[in-house]
Amino acid sequence: MDLALQIFGRYEDVLVGARWAESEGLAAVALPDHYLMSALDADEVMPAPDALIQFGGLARDTDSIELVVLVSPITFRHPAVYAKTAITLDRMSGSRFVLGLGTGWMDAEHEVFGFPYPAMGERFAMLEEALAYCQAAFDHSAPGYEGERYQLASFDIQPKADRPVPLLVGGSGPHKTPHLAGTYADEFNVFASPVDAMRVRIERARQAASDAGRDPDALRISTASPTFVGATEADYRAALEAAVPVFGRATADDLHELLESRGIPHGTPEQIADQFGRWADIGVERWYVQARLGAITEANLDHLFDLLRP
Repeated sequence: MDLALQIFGRYEDVLVGARWAESEGLAAVALPDHYLMSALDADEVMPAPDALIQFGGLARDTDSIELVVLVSPITFRHPAVYAKTAITLDRMSGSRFVLGLGTGWMDAEHEVFGFPYPAMGERFAMLEEALAYCQAAFDHSAPGYEGERYQLASFDIQPKADRPVPLLVGGSGPHKTPHLAGTYADEFNVFASPVDAMRVRIERARQAASDAGRDPDALRISTASPTFVGATEADYRAALEAAVPVFGRATADDLHELLESRGIPHGTPEQIADQFGRWADIGVERWYVQARLGAITEANLDHLFDLLRP
């Protein structure tokens, strides 16, 4: 299974992580696209730069690693902005950009910044039209797109995409999200959860791809999650203890039970490897490790991934 890195923060910190990931041969570096990265009542406000702008820097400051937005809410931008931005970033990076889209889920960032936040059903409809719109914009032969919410004229868009920019759909929805991933996307990022639930969603995505006349085996399956790992059981318990206040749990045992119930990788390296195997058995090909670190440093990343590599 490929390992990739998902990080966030100020550009100078993100660049450290991206260059480290590239030098270590990781498959990709991913950034979430949020306008808030901390709760409204948090003691310290975490920085939340515009991820798509940061990718412009990474396109020039890295050489070979895949650059993935994981993911951007359709509520933030019109599909024309996503399409133009994706084409630009893909050309700037030498065909290394992946556009990830989702419905959006964080109420607070919409409230704070004044983004319209329609009901979930409408957001899914917006997402489906946005995916179809972007497909048309990336396809030199497509005759535009005509949807209820978005329209793209049959027009010679310049600059043209050097390739159809890969689309990623990610989220936790059990039905609509897999359907949209299989119908439109090149990658389905299935939210980390118990293996049986992930298996069902993956099967639904592949069936949707087949129903749409696409190759279901060509759909990359990935997941993303934090991890709690220690070289020994004692080290793992120490990591839990340190994270208890961050996750609002009463005890380390409570946090351990939360990780178990949500299917988040945790434990010793041997236990993590066992979880890798169960993911691989259901078709997961890539794990974006959400690095919850005190600081993005090469030493911190070395330590984390030395424990995670099989």
